[in-house]
Amino acid sequence: MNLTKLVQKRSNWVAPYVLFLVLFVVLPLLLIAVYAFRNPAGQFTVQNFVKFATQSEALSTFVYSVGIAIITTLLCILLGYPAAYILASSQFNRSRTMVLLFILPMWINVLMRSLATVALFDFLHLPLGEGALIFGLVYDFLPFMIYPIYNTIQKIDKSYIEAARDLGATNRQVFTRVIWPLSIPGIISGIMMVFLPTISTFAISEILTLNNKRLFGSIIQDNMMMSDTMNYGAALSLIMLVIIAITSAVSGDDSDLSEGGLI
Repeated sequence: MNLTKLVQKRSNWVAPYVLFLVLFVVLPLLLIAVYAFRNPAGQFTVQNFVKFATQSEALSTFVYSVGIAIITTLLCILLGYPAAYILASSQFNRSRTMVLLFILPMWINVLMRSLATVALFDFLHLPLGEGALIFGLVYDFLPFMIYPIYNTIQKIDKSYIEAARDLGATNRQVFTRVIWPLSIPGIISGIMMVFLPTISTFAISEILTLNNKRLFGSIIQDNMMMSDTMNYGAALSLIMLVIIAITSAVSGDDSDLSEGGLI
């Protein structure tokens, strides 16, 4: 009888998820924070953050990673928004096959996609380097830009578009004054899903540039792999986590304002 009540009580079903969250999300984040403020001897220190601020290699790599992330994100928006807009139109939206073709690359491991890019550049006799890196990043993250924009445009109330046309708006005005503003939350979500992972990636840059161009994720990986610099790697990881948290909070507020101000 007690077992039946235990199973029927809905709150008890939350316990496994809470346990998983604590063990595999909260605890690792706490460990990163603890190691970031310690030296190899286990003593409290802020030297790891001072080292990041004063070491030219880490700072230059971080700035370079931000630049590559901005270029990749802009290219993904330029390529992804028209694709999402076309997919969300009535003639394409009826067929889920077209959407599936854009989402399908997300099912393939990123390393396999990167190796396929290397094979493509080799077939075309093109050199690997910064150009290959940007191409590979856009290829890998483009679906993450297309889907949130497509999902947002698809959910736009068609009565807004019909009302704008009834008031004499041209197709251009309908897009600039109705569709574009209402699709901004999807663009922000796409930026979040492209910009931040691009900064912290390391395998793609190592494969597509033969390890000649390094992103911030490579610096973190190198330091985390060595016991004497693991604390410094944890500090770099914590810096990246803080940036992600701040960006998420800011983009979340902007998304709410975009939706609330137009509907």
